[in-house]
Amino acid sequence: MSVPAILANLRIPVIGSPLFIISNPKLVIAQCTAGVVGSMPSLNARPASQLDEWLHEITETLAAWDRDHPQQKAAPFAINQIVHKSNDRLEHDMEVCAKYRVPLVITSLGARTDVNEAVHAWGGIVMHDIINNMFARKAIEKGADGLIAVAAGAGGHAGVKSPFALIQEIREWFDGPVALSGSMSTGGAVLAAQAMGADFGYIGSAFIATDEARASDEYKQCIVDSNSDDIVYSNLFTGVHGNYLKPSVRNAGMDPDNLPESDPTKMNFGGDAKKAWKDIWGCGQGIGAVKAVVPARELVDRLVREYQAARDRVLTTA
Repeated sequence: MSVPAILANLRIPVIGSPLFIISNPKLVIAQCTAGVVGSMPSLNARPASQLDEWLHEITETLAAWDRDHPQQKAAPFAINQIVHKSNDRLEHDMEVCAKYRVPLVITSLGARTDVNEAVHAWGGIVMHDIINNMFARKAIEKGADGLIAVAAGAGGHAGVKSPFALIQEIREWFDGPVALSGSMSTGGAVLAAQAMGADFGYIGSAFIATDEARASDEYKQCIVDSNSDDIVYSNLFTGVHGNYLKPSVRNAGMDPDNLPESDPTKMNFGGDAKKAWKDIWGCGQGIGAVKAVVPARELVDRLVREYQAARDRVLTTA
């Protein structure tokens, strides 16, 4: 399987997923300097002009880290672009990404040839997130370099496919980089993802419960206190099905076990969506492994230890 050079030397094969509202430069920098790909949605920068400030901060801080740590350089960072028609900032945000030559762009909710070509023009690569094999083929046909397979149990907008089925079907025809998303909160899960054919684990929810994440203390503690039984799958909040913490739904005055269906044609990722997501907390099913709120580097250290231990067990029993 082919992995781009910029992603080949991570401390552990992990891409931190972009967390709507929550990811910020502080978290991205902490992830990258700890040795995994850090990412954030461009829409987290509000107003739009803030994106330039944030990318300046990220690129300058990571460059300084590399100068001071030549033997342990930072991992690359990624920016997530929502390419759905409801995102009226896409053209502006892509211009800012071009200015800073963002190394990895993660596209969501619609594959677009023009976006992929723009990223390639400045030397970056594109990974597109998909929930089934059909969307995976469309993304590659339109010029994406890699795929993020969003399987059942992932936080936020998630699919319903078993990771075993999804990765197997993709690998029948695609040999490029693939990250697997869905209930991944341990280093052992990352190794398992590689065993089934993925190149990277794609981890989001565990990073919400870190010091650097821009989430409320209540949100972080809810993740620590919860497990997979506390997750509900619904399309009510944005028009796209996703996984959310039941306690946050209850706190908003709704019954998480009796939520109505939303009209998927009314998808919205502007200001109204941010307002909805502020009180309804996205989260994946893998949070049973999250036992405390810790610095992002400490979380990465745990993932590395678990990954190495799992690999050692496999080698011992082989």
